[in-house]
Amino acid sequence: MTLLSRGDRVALVSPAGPALPSRLAAGAEVLRSWGLQVTTPVVAPWALPYLAGSDQARADEFVSAWCSDVAAVFCVRGGYGCLRMTDLVPWKDLPARVFVGSSDVTVLHAELNAVGQPTVFGPMPGTADFVDDPLAQARMREVLFDGVRSWTAGTPVAPGTARGVLTGGNVALLAASVGGPRWSPPPPGAIAVLEDIGEEAYRLDRLLTQLLRAGWFAPVSGIVLGSWTDCGDVSAVLADRLSELGVPVLGEFGFGHCAGSWSLPLGVRAELDVAARSLTLL
Repeated sequence: MTLLSRGDRVALVSPAGPALPSRLAAGAEVLRSWGLQVTTPVVAPWALPYLAGSDQARADEFVSAWCSDVAAVFCVRGGYGCLRMTDLVPWKDLPARVFVGSSDVTVLHAELNAVGQPTVFGPMPGTADFVDDPLAQARMREVLFDGVRSWTAGTPVAPGTARGVLTGGNVALLAASVGGPRWSPPPPGAIAVLEDIGEEAYRLDRLLTQLLRAGWFAPVSGIVLGSWTDCGDVSAVLADRLSELGVPVLGEFGFGHCAGSWSLPLGVRAELDVAARSLTLL
């Protein structure tokens, strides 16, 4: 994955919901403190207040930023909306860029990974998970600037090792993507990284069941579980739905909607070693 350097130009985009202006300004200042030149999005009022503009406007902003003279594109926040604009983007025509986002942005990671572009699943500069969390900021900077290639954390759930392409993100968005125009299961041997927020156990059960029935988990050789913020105790449903896969599982790995979140690359090969509690890029 390409690394960033001081002096690089980066663009912030709003493919889903609008960020609070004060929070976005604070997040942009953090990026500037890393030596980056930052362009912030222009958000126009829209009939649906949970979207940062019309579908076409958000897609146009995304493509325009991506095709400008920048080294990286950061999504300012998730919320909802990426599914509505993803079919308006010419994914195969986009040049190589560093890309950062999470939550609702899961669907954009899938599109970019499918055309061979690695991405980074991490907290976004228009959210409290980034602005108010110096540890999460530092961990993202290490990935983007220093090329950190290994993480040690978590709790062993099912033993074993696996090698494959890192894929996944937010479970609700993975399930919502099933049946889309370019949807397909992960590549053979993939290592799935999964997290979610605000999904009670029975709803998480439904989401995982949908992915299982669609064959999304069929190629998966290992699983890394992140945070389950505001989901209650979902350990039983995770064990029930994932144990039948018979693959190594590492839980409580500390990425997603949580304090001090790791930023994890997607679309790149890695090795999972449950006994060592490690995830290492190859």
